[in-house]
Amino acid sequence: MIKEKEQKLKKVSKKSLRKMQKTRNRHIVREKARIVKYGTKGFGRNIWLSTAATVVMAITLIILFITIVASVILTNTAEMMKDKIDITVYFKPNTSAEILEQLTDTIKQDSNIKSVETSTSEEEYEKFLQENANSDEVLNILDEEMKALMIGKMQSTMRIKVYNVDDLSSIKTIVEDDELFKKYTDKEKVPTYDVNQAEIATITSWAKIARTGGIILAAVFLVISILIIFSTIRMAIFSRREEIYMMKLVGADKSFIRGPFLVEAEICGIIAGAAAATISYFGFKFLSPRLMGYGIDVSSINNILESNKLILVFLAFIASGILIGRISARLAVSKYLHKT
Repeated sequence: MIKEKEQKLKKVSKKSLRKMQKTRNRHIVREKARIVKYGTKGFGRNIWLSTAATVVMAITLIILFITIVASVILTNTAEMMKDKIDITVYFKPNTSAEILEQLTDTIKQDSNIKSVETSTSEEEYEKFLQENANSDEVLNILDEEMKALMIGKMQSTMRIKVYNVDDLSSIKTIVEDDELFKKYTDKEKVPTYDVNQAEIATITSWAKIARTGGIILAAVFLVISILIIFSTIRMAIFSRREEIYMMKLVGADKSFIRGPFLVEAEICGIIAGAAAATISYFGFKFLSPRLMGYGIDVSSINNILESNKLILVFLAFIASGILIGRISARLAVSKYLHKT
C-alpha cells in the first residue's frame, strides 16, 4: 500500500511539474507580449521626441556608412592606380633585342619586380603608327626616309611593373649602377620613377582623412543620438512615474518595468536602421556612376550592394540602431531604478 501511494504521489508530482512548466512558459510569453505592447504605446505617446531620436540615429548610421564606404573606395582607388603604374627606362636608339633581353635578366633579379616588357626602336615606331592610324596628316609624311630617321631617334624602352611602388630604391640602384644599364641607358631621358606618385599620395591621404574625420563625426552624432534617446526615455519615465510606482507596489520586477522603455528605444533603432540603409543604398547607387567617371574604384561596394549580401547590410544597419537604442535606454532606466 505504501509503495502504491508513493507511485501515485510521483505521478501527481510529475503532472504538477509539467503543468507548472506550461503555466510558467505561458506566463513568460504573456509578459513579453505585454512589454512589447506597452513599449509600442510608449513610442506613440512620445512621438515627437521619438521621431527626433530616430532622425538623429539615422544620420549617425548614414555617417558611419559614408565613412566606411569612403575609406574603402579611396583605398581601392589608390591600390588600382598603384597597380597600373609602370616604370619606363629609356635606352639608346637601336638597342638590339638581344641586349634588351640581357637587361631584362638583370633587372628581374630584384624581388620587387612583378613583370618586365621591352620594346625595340622598330617596335616603338610600330606603336606610334598604331596610335596615329586615324591621322592622315601624320601618315602622309611618313615615307621610308622619314621612317629611318624616326627609328634612328626613337629610344628602345623597358616597362617595369613592381609589387611595391613605395620602395623603388633597389631598382634605382640597378639602373644607375649596373654596367650594362649604364652603357645603354639614354642619358637624355630619365626613367619615370615618380609619375603618378603625387596623385597616389593625395588619394591615400584623402582615405585617411575620410576615415579619421568620418569616425570623429560619427562619434559626435552617436553621442548626440544617445543623449536624445536618454532624454526621451527619462521624460517617458517621468510622465509615467506614478504608474511605475504602482507596478512596484504590486510586485513587478525590474525587468518588467525596464522592458517597455527598451522596446521603445529599439523601435527607434529599427526604424532608424531601415531608413538609413535605404537612404544609403539609393544615395550610393545614384553617386556611383559619377564617381566611376572620375576614375574612383567603387567596384567592391557595388559588388556587395548588388549581391545577396545586401540583406546583411540592411540587417547590420538595423542591428546597429537597436544596439544604440538599447544602450541609451538601459542607461536611462538603470539610473532611475537605482534611485528608487
